[in-house]
Amino acid sequence: MSQKTVTLTDNSTGKSFEFPVLEGTTGPEVIDIRKLYAETGYFTYDPGFTSTGSCESKITYIDGDEGILLHRGYAIEDLAENCNFLEVCYLLLHGELPSPEQLSTFDKTITYHTMVHEQINYFLRGFRRDAHPMAILCGVTGALSSFYHDSTDIEDPHQRMIASHRLIAKLPTMAAMAYKYSVGQPFMYPRNDLSYAENFLYMTFGVPCEPFKVNPILSRAMDRIFILHADHEQNASTSTVRLAGSSGANPFACIAAGIASLWGPAHGGANEAVLKMLQEIGSKDRIPEFIKRAKDKNDSFRLMGFGHRVYKNFDPRAQVMRKTCHEVLGELGITNDPLLDIAMELERIALEDDYFIEKKLYPNVDFYSGIILKAMGFPTSMFTVLFAVARTVGWIAQWKEMIEDPGQKIGRPRQLYTGATQRKFVPQNERG
Repeated sequence: MSQKTVTLTDNSTGKSFEFPVLEGTTGPEVIDIRKLYAETGYFTYDPGFTSTGSCESKITYIDGDEGILLHRGYAIEDLAENCNFLEVCYLLLHGELPSPEQLSTFDKTITYHTMVHEQINYFLRGFRRDAHPMAILCGVTGALSSFYHDSTDIEDPHQRMIASHRLIAKLPTMAAMAYKYSVGQPFMYPRNDLSYAENFLYMTFGVPCEPFKVNPILSRAMDRIFILHADHEQNASTSTVRLAGSSGANPFACIAAGIASLWGPAHGGANEAVLKMLQEIGSKDRIPEFIKRAKDKNDSFRLMGFGHRVYKNFDPRAQVMRKTCHEVLGELGITNDPLLDIAMELERIALEDDYFIEKKLYPNVDFYSGIILKAMGFPTSMFTVLFAVARTVGWIAQWKEMIEDPGQKIGRPRQLYTGATQRKFVPQNERG
């Protein structure tokens, strides 16, 4: 059977060109336009790359219309309910869920990489005491390549895996250090007897002068937050990591680039924006006023944490996060926090109001994660840091897949140029 093609006709010349159509295992078919410029002299124009497939991948699949998110074929709801974060890390890296023996070995490997080089403590102290934790995390992650020379050769599969393990293991340690530095508390060294999520909470909130017992409800909530943010296909930060990696940059530099991209409020800062919105609303009795403003097309106010650019029906991660949110609030007995009261009332309205239902403006994962993190005691400046900790494994898996693709080329987008055409140079003394 002949391969399916799409025909492009140039009306100015009458010439037609055929391009093959590629089929994935699921999702939209893709027009292969790699030879478009060579054959037609045209580029495509797609700001934001919203209709462009930038790579071939086997890691994550999203169907925004149906509210589906799959990692290696497994539904995110099943993974969040039945796995811990390191199981999901193994799945993203290796393509299959681990056996008990494989998980035990992987868990031990990650655990014994959680310590960072002692000189990083002194490097970190070069930042201002009021530096944003994301600025610290971005800088320190990029600096890892100067400490771990034995895992920067991207042509060596063994070194690639060591770098992958180190990044997954050390990001929580460095994130906790960034927090401790911002509040003037001593750094807490990781403990090998704790799970990934437990260790992070211990390093973040523990202090040397008294014992710290990790609440199992909170550690499970932290674990789910990590799972739900582990990967999300070719988003801005993942595309940044792939683009940086396509040049042959070392993995630590690539992940630092991803962290920088994630820092943007339109990407990783969304849950922080939710809290700022709740602060702007101020009290429950002002909610009707802001709901009215949100419905007014001429008002610039937008309800943050509702709807999603990709998910046109509902965010499947939000279902799990909503349950986790109420578990955390119940465990902590929080009943009189004004911001959380506003959030819960907004949730109720969004699930019942005809306008929200018709527009499919359901609370998304950022809405609930922001509430959970505030309830757990994280300052808003740490929200995107936690996102980076979770997303590191996705970045690494995507980077590794790209490096191992023999057809990969250095990223080189083109443009629609609208500037001046070539002009005659005018010497300085003749310019009027």
